[in-house]
Amino acid sequence: MGETGSKLAAYAAFALAAALLVAALSACSTIDRVRGKDSETVARNVAPEDPLARPTQVGWTSARASHCGFIFNPAELRSNFLAAEIRSGIPQEQMKKIAEAYDYTLESVTATIKDNLNYCTKERTAAIRTDLNRYLAGDYTPSARMAR
Repeated sequence: MGETGSKLAAYAAFALAAALLVAALSACSTIDRVRGKDSETVARNVAPEDPLARPTQVGWTSARASHCGFIFNPAELRSNFLAAEIRSGIPQEQMKKIAEAYDYTLESVTATIKDNLNYCTKERTAAIRTDLNRYLAGDYTPSARMAR
């Protein structure tokens, strides 16, 4: 009986965590703007003054670079980006939104472009390379290249 109770508690904890994640994502205005739209277009056009411009554009670039075969560690890029945001003094409650915006953008852009065999044009690859190199060097200024 004790084992069944602990399993139920684990399932309840998982369900609660999932519900909290959904609620947090729903509260994020940038994610609301991306949901149901072409996530790549939204990421490309996010206003630099939007507090979620950096995570949206870094996640967008990571998804694009992975799709186009760039050799880098996407998990390390994410970790370094989030560490830089923490060092800049962003409050913990905002950090949750930043991480969620990054992850959502990465996943949704990956899903949007995954079947596009013609995505990695010369112009896009050059734009991705420029942004990725900047991000890998620690410069997360929101100014992703607009090359199509």
